[in-house]
Amino acid sequence: MTENPLLNVGFRVPFDQIKPEHAESAVDQLLAEASERLERLAQSGERQFVGFMADLDTLTEQLGTVTTIVHHLDGVVSSPAWTSAKLAILPKVSAFYTGLSLHPGLWAALKTFAATDDARGLDPVRARHLKLTIDDFKREGADLNDADKARLLELNTRLARVTSDFGKNVLDANAAYELYVEEDRLAGVPQRVLEATRADAQERGQAGHRLTLHQPVTTPLMIYADDRELRREIWEAQQQVGRGEGRDNRPLVGEILKLRREKAQLLGFANFADYVLQDRMAGGGEAALNFERDLEARTRPAFERENAELEAFYREHAGADAPALEAWDVTYWAEKQRQAQYDFDEEALRPYFALDNVLSGLFEITRRVFGASVKEAQAPGWHPDVRYYDIHDEAGTHVASFYTDWFPRDTKRAGAWMNGFVTGGPREGGVDPHLGLMCGNMTPPGKDAPALLSIREVETVFHEFGHLLHHALSRVPVKSLSGTSVAWDFVELPSQIMENWVMEREALDLFARHHQTGEALPQDLFDKMVAARNYRAANTAMRQYSFGSTDLMLHVEYDPAGEADPIALARDSMARFVPFALPADYAMVAAFSHLFSSPVGYGAGYYSYKWAEVLDADAFTRFASEGIFNRDTGRAFVDSVLSRGGGEDPAQLYREFMGRDPDADALLRRSGLLPG
Repeated sequence: MTENPLLNVGFRVPFDQIKPEHAESAVDQLLAEASERLERLAQSGERQFVGFMADLDTLTEQLGTVTTIVHHLDGVVSSPAWTSAKLAILPKVSAFYTGLSLHPGLWAALKTFAATDDARGLDPVRARHLKLTIDDFKREGADLNDADKARLLELNTRLARVTSDFGKNVLDANAAYELYVEEDRLAGVPQRVLEATRADAQERGQAGHRLTLHQPVTTPLMIYADDRELRREIWEAQQQVGRGEGRDNRPLVGEILKLRREKAQLLGFANFADYVLQDRMAGGGEAALNFERDLEARTRPAFERENAELEAFYREHAGADAPALEAWDVTYWAEKQRQAQYDFDEEALRPYFALDNVLSGLFEITRRVFGASVKEAQAPGWHPDVRYYDIHDEAGTHVASFYTDWFPRDTKRAGAWMNGFVTGGPREGGVDPHLGLMCGNMTPPGKDAPALLSIREVETVFHEFGHLLHHALSRVPVKSLSGTSVAWDFVELPSQIMENWVMEREALDLFARHHQTGEALPQDLFDKMVAARNYRAANTAMRQYSFGSTDLMLHVEYDPAGEADPIALARDSMARFVPFALPADYAMVAAFSHLFSSPVGYGAGYYSYKWAEVLDADAFTRFASEGIFNRDTGRAFVDSVLSRGGGEDPAQLYREFMGRDPDADALLRRSGLLPG
């Protein structure tokens, strides 16, 4: 029998050898080994940090890496075989983790250790690890009676399955959609999109242009396509994701909300939001809701003003008798208004944002500000698009490596994300490197052109690299507190602060060069970009509030035991945040993978994006005043935030970097929604 490449996975993951059939047998063996170590740990009588808490910290290290790899591969090279492999391991892994937190022997051993002199003498990071571990055991049901523990196991197992089904339905629906059109229907659409969709059709032996629901296709269509009927068709196709026959997520939304509420109440919380947010900066569901609603109230006057201005512009150019603006009209007419107002078309920026140049500039900014050098290296990948890099610190120490996979394909889930495969960190005599990845669905290369990104895609690359740096530069000695293992309303600070450099002239000069001529981004184009930065900023903000507020409404105020339909409630919640009428059967929430494609995910936590945006807008003011390439400021950010993971309370880390608490108005000022 051939050796299973998923067993004894080291730093160099053999992606060129891993197949779906390896998953279940590897996980079965790793579960057996982890269970054996768990029993030894619970019964050993060893009650010192090194022989107890340190072993608990690494108990599931190999298991976690392998399950991450399996879930990852099902998300980037999905196939029926990979989906089956993932579904085969899901209930087993879920049952193990539930059993871990409910293990009476381990819980007793943990409480016994907490009462020892060794525990009382721990350094601050290890003391925090002990406190958070005890809190987690309590939160996950360690004090429940046997009947309630059995019910919790059922709830967690079912949640793992139904949320996996939710994510698969979204991926399959996006992959299944295609529409072939002739070029005359694509008037107004950028040439690069015409070439890409034509090539896509030709690859499939079809005439015309192949349109899909991948973001590099749908976004330019909704912004630029003059054919109103085509825009409507694409918008309505997007609304069918999560509700088509055989892929209908609407019943799953209700079931997931019901399971989450029952789990939260079983564990002693009023609702799922209170359960999830207990250890986050917001502290609870009501506080997070109040945060969202305060921002909404302060943004609404500007939102209504922007929409009145767009309506007037539309009537002036389309005529008084033109139909009401619909969902498929707003971005199209908003772009026309922006071009008229600022003489600025975002498409004019693309030739200056070749992906390779963007990455080179990003890596140079990282070297100057944070002292970390990035160089391309070689390692097996899961697809020909995958690239691999090493990160070294200023002393030349290899601290991390990472993969990138930037372009869309039908076997890959939508969106952009960062993840960790291996958590390294300090060890006796040196450092173990971290291993991570960044994935996206960016505009791919054309027939005769490199991948030319939009300004939003450039921001996304910087955003995901911020997450990656949080993982890569972590120096926390406890693995479960390393890197991005922080409160979720703090985790977006390192990612979102990176986006600020994209709007700085000095930073752009490092990479914004025309892909053919090498010419730097012209000053007049830069000035127009900056001037238009906050165009319809209130609408952009309200879109984010709609997601966060609806998420919290479903997890705090909605009663799964009542008669109300959560899909209809979500529709009504979102309706107040958009400048057009939503159809009665609107069900975007049935495709909201952030909330419903994993047992917790961003459920009751989508507000985190705005919470962290307040932090990043405020924190970047220090870079702005001390210099965007100031090495001392960058070092302070590494020392106070990027290297510290969850080893300290996030509010304290923020105060350490800024010398004060966050200025809540910083975000509204940056967005032009408050006076500067």
